[in-house]
Amino acid sequence: MVLLEVIKSLSNQTRLNILEWLKDPFAHFPPEELTEYSPKLGVCVSDIANKAGMSVPTVSVYLKTMSTANILIATRKDQWTYYRRNEQSIQDLALHIKEKL
Repeated sequence: MVLLEVIKSLSNQTRLNILEWLKDPFAHFPPEELTEYSPKLGVCVSDIANKAGMSVPTVSVYLKTMSTANILIATRKDQWTYYRRNEQSIQDLALHIKEKL
C-alpha cells in the first residue's frame, strides 16, 4: 500500500461519499438500479454518477483514482464497469493508521 496514494484518492468529499455508498449499496441506491448487483460485481458506474449528481466521465476519473490506489475493485461486464470496495485494503489502511500514525 502506498499510503500517500490512498490518502490522495480519498481527498475529495464525493470520493468519500462513494466509498460510504458502496459499503451498503441497498441503503444508498434505488432497488431498480441494483437489479444486477452482487457483492462480487458491485455497482455500475452510471448509477454511481447518477447518485453523485455528476457526469459519468467525471465520476469515472474518481473511481479510477480510487481503483489505482486499490481502495476499489473494478469489474467489466459487457460495455459496463462496476465498482466495489476492496475491504482488505480498507482494513489494511485502518490498521496502518492505528499502528503507525
